[in-house]
Amino acid sequence: MSSSATPRAGSETSRFGLRNPWVQLIAGVVCMAMIANLQYGWTVFVDPIGAKHGWGRAAIQVSFAVFVIVETWLVPFEAALVDRYGPRFMVAIGGLLAGLAWVIDAGADSLPVLYAGGVVAGVGAGIVYGTCIGNALKWFGGRRGLAAGLTSAGFGAGAAISVVPLTLMIKSSGYEHTFFIFGLIQGGVILVASMLLLKPPQSKPAELAKPNVLQGTREYTPAQVLRSPVFWVMYVMFVLVASGGLTAVAQLGSIAKDFHIDNVPVTLLGVTAVALTFALSLNNIMNGISRPVLGFVSDKIGRERTMFGAFLLEGIGIFALMRFGTTPISFVLLSGVVFFAWGEIYSIFPATTRDHFGQKFATTNYGMLYTAKGTAALLVPLASVITAATGSWSLTLIIAGAFNIIAAIMAIAVLRPLRQREISAAARKTSIPGSMKTAT
Repeated sequence: MSSSATPRAGSETSRFGLRNPWVQLIAGVVCMAMIANLQYGWTVFVDPIGAKHGWGRAAIQVSFAVFVIVETWLVPFEAALVDRYGPRFMVAIGGLLAGLAWVIDAGADSLPVLYAGGVVAGVGAGIVYGTCIGNALKWFGGRRGLAAGLTSAGFGAGAAISVVPLTLMIKSSGYEHTFFIFGLIQGGVILVASMLLLKPPQSKPAELAKPNVLQGTREYTPAQVLRSPVFWVMYVMFVLVASGGLTAVAQLGSIAKDFHIDNVPVTLLGVTAVALTFALSLNNIMNGISRPVLGFVSDKIGRERTMFGAFLLEGIGIFALMRFGTTPISFVLLSGVVFFAWGEIYSIFPATTRDHFGQKFATTNYGMLYTAKGTAALLVPLASVITAATGSWSLTLIIAGAFNIIAAIMAIAVLRPLRQREISAAARKTSIPGSMKTAT
């Protein structure tokens, strides 16, 4: 085990108990897995809700947009409460709210009530997400890309094990019963797992990123972060990539239905399921795998290089889905490519935030960047409007693919040079030799 993941010396509690960084990581992963369905399971509820109440897709998807906006835009304020009350208390509150949200959705007989459920879900998920990612960044040093990736993998892959039960329960017992039961389960598990979480220790000088990773030594306050051009370049990139991914998450069921392949059986590697269910399961797995894998890769070759490859792959994948995704097998495989490439933003962006802006305010600083996901969510209902106006998903997918390719170019041509200049300027100002760890 590297120094970045070594517990405090001389403490048996640290070595074998709750202060072991890996224990904290696992507890965070479990909590993240339990809020995954709030985002990734939503798509299987959209059409059943519309069929019962006659609400249009765009109106129903407002609830999803509200959820994402609240989940992201409140994280900086929730992070301040984490600093004051600690992760255990805050995640417990988040778990209760996450469970309550789906109980509200179960009884929603009007759009305002459905939107209220989205608000409650957003607050609960935001608390859990922001706290657990912040814990991962602070408990691990040189492996922070991997740690953030493993933690966020719970959010990406957690729904994979439950998407089939969700779908089957909706068909057998109705979406209302499914909302209620899964809400109680998810909230209860988070409440139990939250009792394991502890406030992380202060970082050590030895806890540096790998040589290929740009890293400064300056500790930025949130106000200083907002004045940094690096932050706003990252914000734009986050919006560009997240908007396409969120559209795919929210609309995948509707896209499959409009392609007339949602209920067509698909067999891959000896497993048979209808195309939509297969795609949702595979996508959640791929989304989850990509986070630690690409987080680990970014620890080795650098954040921006990994961003470039992943964003470019996602852009190409989206264009391929538009062109070739109208058959069941191609739909399943190509959507898996898209989700694999998209998932890495939730490991590499928090790691980059910690690299560049320091550890002291890492939770709050990443929380501010994470609000870009809420900004991107504003475009999700627009996808339904564009599709209704044009009669196909082509324009929506073209825009999403182009956004990713633009972000890929920005990673290499804009973000990395800008970070190099800002880190070098900070080093000269503070006269600290070797404050920039980077490969030539």
